[in-house]
Amino acid sequence: MNRRRHAAAVLAVALVLTGAAGCSSKAKPAGGTDGEKPAAGGVKAGAGVSDTSIKLGALTDMTGVYASLGKSVTQAQQLWVKQTNAAGGICGRTIELTVRDHGYDPQKALASYTELEPSVLGFAQFIGSPFVSAVKQRIDGQDKGLVIPQAWSASLLGSPYIRTVGATYDIETINAVGYLLDQKRVASGDKIGHVYFEGDYGENALTGAKAAAAESGLTVVEQKIKPTDNDMTAQVAALKQAGVKAVVISAGPRQAASLVGVAAAGGWNVPFVGNNSAFAPQLLATPAGAALQKDYYVASSALPIGSTEAGPAALAAAYKAEYPDSGLDNGVVAGFSAGALFGEVLKKACADKDLTREGIRAALLSLKSYDNGFGIIHDFSDPKAPSTRQSVILKPDATVPGGMKVVKEAAAAPAAAKFTPAS
Repeated sequence: MNRRRHAAAVLAVALVLTGAAGCSSKAKPAGGTDGEKPAAGGVKAGAGVSDTSIKLGALTDMTGVYASLGKSVTQAQQLWVKQTNAAGGICGRTIELTVRDHGYDPQKALASYTELEPSVLGFAQFIGSPFVSAVKQRIDGQDKGLVIPQAWSASLLGSPYIRTVGATYDIETINAVGYLLDQKRVASGDKIGHVYFEGDYGENALTGAKAAAAESGLTVVEQKIKPTDNDMTAQVAALKQAGVKAVVISAGPRQAASLVGVAAAGGWNVPFVGNNSAFAPQLLATPAGAALQKDYYVASSALPIGSTEAGPAALAAAYKAEYPDSGLDNGVVAGFSAGALFGEVLKKACADKDLTREGIRAALLSLKSYDNGFGIIHDFSDPKAPSTRQSVILKPDATVPGGMKVVKEAAAAPAAAKFTPAS
């Protein structure tokens, strides 16, 4: 949807939530954010925390357009919970994760948030940046529970309670274009194409593409598409006619496969680079698989699940042991990383004797150099800034578990280092 329609949709669901907020606030248990209580070990406790357990929520998509991602993220977080509890839990308490599948339906997503919010300390997962944006005012105003979304739009910055793990789409795109410049695949005076989804994701990425172009003397040729557009023949024809030397893709895996596959079939040989959402290993088994492995690259805020580094390798082994019938993809890394971050925050809050929502907020702000074991150091001390400006550049490879290998280690392009995202 365009910006006006998107804004109207967000406003509509926000109004629904405003009406629901009165009901949910009445349901807050004693000891919630409206009144903390002393608990075991002399630790203050609030909503979702008892003497024996810490309850977290996960709002996911297991049956909608991002079902594959939602399944991987959720199973990885359930694995994190199992491992954490097997090691004795946190602060003398076991972790409980309550999952709700919203199927990427706005009404279900917001109803699930309203249902769980009073009874959980926070959310280790919330898929769908439009849904997170719709509750941002409520989270910051009255709820104040930590939410770690699986979305990287700069529109989510600025909240002390909604914290993304990784670079925002604009910075990620600047790093993607920076890789093309480093490899001398494009140079000042060239045109680059940008195929992007309408809405938060694609338009935030476009902001990054334009910033990178302005810094390096490039010209961006835009091709806006809808998530329902699956055939990229027209976009390839338009970009080829415009004479672009490379193409940025800020869309989904299906669009990326079509774009790269159509270009290869027509003998158009230019590099393609995508955001982290623009690839899935299942694409390598399609007719576009060979073309994707030839000259397609993806910017990411973490090492891929197929990396031989200690963190990804241990996670891959544990995940396959727990879910032998499930494939490996980078949703596993995203989900586990979010869970592990929440765990680190809980440990710090426990040490500070404060497992209230305010204690969680303060604990997260203290993490200025957090190493999650997946290739990038994160700084959560400033809610207005992404946790990193670095990206790892990946390349599809069917011989690697998870289908991705590293071609450039974590780094921030010069333009990304000085870019300020607009929340």
